Amino acid sequence: MTPFGEKLRQLRAAKGVTQRDMAAVLEVSAAYLSALEHGRRGAPTAGLIHQICQYFGLIWDDADELTALAKLSRPRLKLHAGGLTPAQTALANRITRELRHLAPETVAAINALLDGASPTPPARPPRAKPRARVKAAGREW
Repeated sequence: MTPFGEKLRQLRAAKGVTQRDMAAVLEVSAAYLSALEHGRRGAPTAGLIHQICQYFGLIWDDADELTALAKLSRPRLKLHAGGLTPAQTALANRITRELRHLAPETVAAINALLDGASPTPPARPPRAKPRARVKAAGREW
């Protein structure tokens, strides 16, 4: 299940509505809603997210939260390792292999570790000041 799917299921349960009823109003299939909730489909379109927000009466922060969860809910992830260090690439591959088997407590600890690690951008070298142009005898140097 994806973060978006979990939130969608919570919203449906709070309103007491079935997937079939909600799908009819949104003009999608109940199978599609089920696939969204279980993470078998990618993030919905912005238009469908807007319809879901209207359906549940979500505004402001709640609507923004649902949109953010949709962006975090891609069931197939891609990672471009170009430019990463060998250690970063090895970590990414290890997480890919082992993530499914990690206990929820371990996932929470990794998230906490990443939340606490504030990446600092590399320091930029100072910009060189443009040199003043000197005119002498009609020529610029």
